[in-house]
Amino acid sequence: MTRTVLESKTKTVIIGFDEPFCVIGERINPTGRKKLAAELEAGNYDTVIKDALEQVACGATVLDINSGAVFTNKMAEDPRYADNNFVEPPLMKALIEIVQQTVDVPLCIDSSVPGALEAGLMACEGRPLLNSVTGEEERLELVLPLVKKYNVPVVAISNDDTGISPDPDVRFAVAKKIVERAADHGIPAHDIVVDPLVMPVGAMASAGQQVFALVRRLREELGVNTTCGASNISFGLPHRHGINGAFLPMAIGAGMTSAIMNPVRQQEMEAIRAANFLMNHDPNGGEWIRFAKVLEAVEGGMTFAEASAAASQAAGGRRGGRRGRA
Repeated sequence: MTRTVLESKTKTVIIGFDEPFCVIGERINPTGRKKLAAELEAGNYDTVIKDALEQVACGATVLDINSGAVFTNKMAEDPRYADNNFVEPPLMKALIEIVQQTVDVPLCIDSSVPGALEAGLMACEGRPLLNSVTGEEERLELVLPLVKKYNVPVVAISNDDTGISPDPDVRFAVAKKIVERAADHGIPAHDIVVDPLVMPVGAMASAGQQVFALVRRLREELGVNTTCGASNISFGLPHRHGINGAFLPMAIGAGMTSAIMNPVRQQEMEAIRAANFLMNHDPNGGEWIRFAKVLEAVEGGMTFAEASAAASQAAGGRRGGRRGRA
């Protein structure tokens, strides 16, 4: 059975076919978040700390750390800040250090800049997930040696030098190529987590059917774990959380084992908790019962984040200090 092992200082998370769905919190990402980008430019990490705490309380077992910030003011003063290769490595190191001081969960190091990936790997405690490698030749040559050097798993995105194909057979072929090239570097298939690239259903009516079939094929033929940007499916549509909340259990039923997503959204997390129970990945329904208490607190007037934080604090007082499963 394929098992991708991630570790923080004291916690282990396993992404696997027989494991609960792994929620990778996406919010520590300045892309499209002007306020966060401005705070990071000023050396202010208050929102990062808040996002880390909230996401873990709401159910994320891994946190994605993206360093793709644009420092507009500094760019005007120093042209080096226009270069992501200059900006991202020290920012990634700082973000990881702050997050590791705040929460104890494995991290997902997310950048298109190889220098930022290595800076993150050097700063990380435990065994993070690297995000990402693609089928592009340059990217394969830059990222796979890092994966091997640091002995970490990697997200493999199913696009190559020709771009993103709408044909799922082509995306499967790209994933297979990445798995094979990783094997050439001595990287096992269980350390490859394939992102088959979820297309927006508003633009491609068969997007959901495509990804469900592709996930099954990746699992059965390549034996790899899978992930996706969960909100891609609903891009451009109204009431996106309803679509996301339907998509996630269907993807889990097809064999998807993780997703990069916003765990502070109640509707999506409720769907995942229920799917874990229905897939027999929640022994005796213990997690569902605990989650039901969060829902009751929400019905009583608390926000989902507040109720989740209260439940997390209550549970934290009953846990010991040994290495545990997140």
